[in-house]
Amino acid sequence: MTRCSLTAAVGALILVCSLAPSAEAYRDYFSEAQKKELGKIQKVLVETLALTDKGPGNADGIRDVVIRRMDELGYSATTDSTLPHDVVVRVKCEQRKTWEGTASAGGDNDLLDAPSRLWKGPACQITYALGGMKIKWQKEVRTEFEDAGQAAQIAHAADPGPYAMNALRDALETYEFPLLLTAEWGQPDRLLKLMDSPDTSQFRKLKIISLLGEMVADEALPQLTEALKDKDLAKQAAVALGNMGQEGIPVLIDILKNSKQPDLQAAAAKGLGDLGNIHSDSRVVPPLLEMLDAPGIDIVVQTEIAWALGRVPDRRSVEPLFALDRKLQKIRKDPPDPQIKKLKEAVFWSIKQVYTEDQYS
Repeated sequence: MTRCSLTAAVGALILVCSLAPSAEAYRDYFSEAQKKELGKIQKVLVETLALTDKGPGNADGIRDVVIRRMDELGYSATTDSTLPHDVVVRVKCEQRKTWEGTASAGGDNDLLDAPSRLWKGPACQITYALGGMKIKWQKEVRTEFEDAGQAAQIAHAADPGPYAMNALRDALETYEFPLLLTAEWGQPDRLLKLMDSPDTSQFRKLKIISLLGEMVADEALPQLTEALKDKDLAKQAAVALGNMGQEGIPVLIDILKNSKQPDLQAAAAKGLGDLGNIHSDSRVVPPLLEMLDAPGIDIVVQTEIAWALGRVPDRRSVEPLFALDRKLQKIRKDPPDPQIKKLKEAVFWSIKQVYTEDQYS
């Protein structure tokens, strides 16, 4: 493919751009005053409600789970509304979920734990209020079954209402709502303390690392760097580092150049592209170019490097990207190799980002 044909392919660019990676920014709609309030939350008032087809049910089990799990993060949880508290966490559990209208789309509304207007079975909705103001934060926990009556009958349970509430209580035992609330409130210190605990499972550590990345918690850099030494946590840590400050750049460069794990190298390349884009830092370009077509480079890593170069437009990338493009155009396979196709798309998109005619006029 020639440079002229690339320049003329504006129409095709629209399609290819849709394949380019997009950075997900952590929500930031709070005022500075509200952020300070959230960051100081310590005392939590827990309000629980259990609704069965026969009316209000016993919510004691659900309440106890919520209090105990909030205690795991170091909060002081209570159900006594007369006591001083910083925030109200509400958990409403229903045997048959009440329809609440059409849900919004996009952002957090598309997550698996977002309220679903299609779900009619047992569900708990978790919300919180700050200073009397209900915040637009809502998570939903559901049972594995939609028909409580049928599920209770199969389990030989006498009453589907309590059976559904017990199943929802068990779901709350494993759903990481305390971590999500802590991240929402901007309190990384609590997450880091839990991450350092020897009693914290690897699965939970992965969730914490992911949240720290979404929070852009720069204070987590030492722990994330340490997590890179753990093969089970390394990839997620590298992705999280891509959301941090520029201090993470040297760490990611080292991973890209020296790691023997392709998935970890790919995560590092993506992280470098994210950091270079966010901070307009061209330091990431030379190491990316050095590894773009290095001998023995894994094609998945190569593809992530190509995407990353397009996210940090720099004229130094033009010739190496064109050279790789010419090399790829000579590859003819039937049927086409899907990995080669992805690499071609990444290189083509990135060339369009970094190349302009006036550079060569």
